[in-house]
Amino acid sequence: MFVSVIRSRSVSSIKEESCRMESELSRRTSSQQGWRVRLAQLSNSRIFSAVAVVVSILLIAFVDGLPYEAKVTAFFFLLAMGLWIGSSLPAGYVALGAVIAIVLFRGAEASLLYESFAEEVVWLMVGAFIIGEAVRESGLASRFTRGVVRRARHSGHVMTLLTLALQVVSFFIPSTSGRAALSMPIVKEISALLHSKRQKQTLAMLVPIMILMSTSATLIGAGAHVIGIGILEQTSGQTISYVQWFVWGVPFVLVICAISLLVIQKLYGAKEPLQPLGEQSRSIEADHVATSNSSSLTVMEKKTLWMTGGLIIAWMTESLHGYDLAFITMIGALLFMTPQWGVISWKQGIKSVSWSLIVFVAAATALGKGLVETGVVNWIQQRLFQFLDVLQHVPDFVILLTVLIITVTSHLYITSHTTRAVVMIPGLIVFGQSLGLNETAIVFLSLVAMNYCVTFPVSSKALLLFYEDEEVAYDAKDLLKLSMIMMPVYVLVMIVFYYTYWNWTGLSL
Repeated sequence: MFVSVIRSRSVSSIKEESCRMESELSRRTSSQQGWRVRLAQLSNSRIFSAVAVVVSILLIAFVDGLPYEAKVTAFFFLLAMGLWIGSSLPAGYVALGAVIAIVLFRGAEASLLYESFAEEVVWLMVGAFIIGEAVRESGLASRFTRGVVRRARHSGHVMTLLTLALQVVSFFIPSTSGRAALSMPIVKEISALLHSKRQKQTLAMLVPIMILMSTSATLIGAGAHVIGIGILEQTSGQTISYVQWFVWGVPFVLVICAISLLVIQKLYGAKEPLQPLGEQSRSIEADHVATSNSSSLTVMEKKTLWMTGGLIIAWMTESLHGYDLAFITMIGALLFMTPQWGVISWKQGIKSVSWSLIVFVAAATALGKGLVETGVVNWIQQRLFQFLDVLQHVPDFVILLTVLIITVTSHLYITSHTTRAVVMIPGLIVFGQSLGLNETAIVFLSLVAMNYCVTFPVSSKALLLFYEDEEVAYDAKDLLKLSMIMMPVYVLVMIVFYYTYWNWTGLSL
């Protein structure tokens, strides 16, 4: 009896030990599999972000010639870039945190944070949101949307028609931000007619990209063009006329916009069939027919059209009256909210502003300003032009390729378009003179190359306007993926144009 009890207990203990060992083995196996699953689930963007942050830490830690403040600013700027791409944290939170961290680590004074809300782009954005709400509330956005919908059979046609419309607008509104502001209410209207979230994101990314790609069509397409030509006139006495720029710029813009449209549709439209626009478009059209004659404008639409036309004229004549784009935009916003006479109320206008985006824009602008003030940009510029000195006895193709690569990628470390022109153009002109090159060709090619800035949301005000909007927004990862394809394509198209059309029309190094 006693022996049997001992045997039964020993058997049970052996079973328990066996079960425990199996459980431990199973736990270890599942743990190992769990790590494999987690590693497999890591997106390419997160891996890229992690690698970029590690490399930036090593570069900043061991690089010579940068003061402490510059290293701190560069590190947190690169860290913010990595988090924007590889994390789900709000972009405004990341940008604001980066600025505060720079101040905490004595990389800058606290005024960097405070003065960020005094930047021109911040008030330009505030005014743009208010004007966009007025255009939407008046019915003009819906009218334009109906015109597009009537001519489009599916969402692919919508994107093509929008691309064509944005090319025309670039000749009248001399600001990428202004074009983005006027496009926003129309994009929101069209976005409501699309079926899938993917199509909405693609539309939100397409519009600012087309706005930026069409910048090279005209001399007034960007303030950087005017600044660059002004520097050219002061240093060499040469210039580029409006007609010259038009002849050189328009064909290039048509080609690069067509390629961009095809790439975007291939990348993000091929994942799901392009669906026909929904029944909502028919209901919108029916409501419009029931309330008014579609060929006549309402009082509100006429008022908005006149005020918008006045704004466009004021934007185009900035050189005459001396008031910058942001100030003119705020005047327009105030007029649109005028009691008893305007299009929307004060409360409607203020409510329409995406304050989370405004904080992001202010903080991101402060980061870019910090790179300039601490000497990071100047350090990069010196290293670049030291490298250019070795190009004394090389073929023109190597010089062309080098200049294009440097200027196309300049948006990665100089976030302001205007600052890129101010910083890069003088050095490039001196470089061209030292090699006996045509300064006009150097400036034109450099300015067109600098117009490429579609890698990160912070790279352009137009991209910022459509980033993290509550109704229409794109994913920063998609933008980066697109840029990895379009950046070499952009350079390649410029090289092809240089050796063909531009050479035929008198543009040569």
